[in-house]
Amino acid sequence: MRRLTIGFLAAAGIMPIGCSRPGTPAPATNDVIMVCGQRIHVGAPVVLWTDPGGYDAYRAECRFIPDRALPVNPASDNPAALRYDTYRRNLPPEVKEHVRLHGWDLPLLQQYVDLFVIHYDACGTSENCFQVLHDNRGLSVHFLLDLDGTIYQTLDLKERAWHAGTANDRSIGIEIANKGAYRDLSVLDDWYARDASGRLYVTIPGLYKNGGAVRTPNAGIRTPDFIARPARNEPVCGTIQGGKLCQYDFTEEQYHSLVKLTIALCRVFPKITCDYPRDEDGTLRLTALSPEESRDYRGLIGHWHITPQKVDPGPAFDWDRLVREAQP
Repeated sequence: MRRLTIGFLAAAGIMPIGCSRPGTPAPATNDVIMVCGQRIHVGAPVVLWTDPGGYDAYRAECRFIPDRALPVNPASDNPAALRYDTYRRNLPPEVKEHVRLHGWDLPLLQQYVDLFVIHYDACGTSENCFQVLHDNRGLSVHFLLDLDGTIYQTLDLKERAWHAGTANDRSIGIEIANKGAYRDLSVLDDWYARDASGRLYVTIPGLYKNGGAVRTPNAGIRTPDFIARPARNEPVCGTIQGGKLCQYDFTEEQYHSLVKLTIALCRVFPKITCDYPRDEDGTLRLTALSPEESRDYRGLIGHWHITPQKVDPGPAFDWDRLVREAQP
């Protein structure tokens, strides 16, 4: 009878206390992100900072040189060499005091997060991005999205990551693995090639251009023998911030995971509207927003919309596809 009862409860999704043996590892799910300590399903592969092989932005020491920490600036308000803030700035005093005493809960955080900032990392892979961002620059971002569609979460979304300047207080950020946009695409000749059928693929050279070395046989990419191919087989050119740039597209796997993550974030944070900044004629805004426009905007946003000196996620990023496929 006891077995029948437990079987019935399990089928109903209810496990009675005592069914799991104390001290035994609990099975992990690989499609959840963490928001104020709550697990939120995404439907795409996710590696948390607590998982083996994850990227932990909470650590003060460097990831790839474990005994090295960032130098501490005595004049800074960051004496522990952290790469993030627990507080989002410009909070009302009573809210800041509540967070100090009790931490963030999801209903409170939902009131203050209304932007999802999309970057390309210009590093080529998430492994290299975390080394450059965390170890070299002392910065952080909530998510990294690798070539094979793996999402790495480095911080709980309650934290204020350092990735988009003045938008950090209101935003969640993601760095998508892509070498970036340039006036002359020949600078990427050692990163992209064509196979015998003429299809583009990412080559990942033995040494990364910005100083990091490949640390694992597959450059940190979790899918065995994965071949990364741009979603479009030709480079995409366009004008951003008044300058013409060309870029190779992101992979199908990246778009698929980004759509799933965007759906989840727009549901968890209702103030993030599933749309991008538009000009008066309804087309994609190709320049930075003014301070007044930025203050009033809510939704998906590129780094170039925040900072006039930035051009990511570049002309190849398919905003229309993301918005169309991520609609409720």
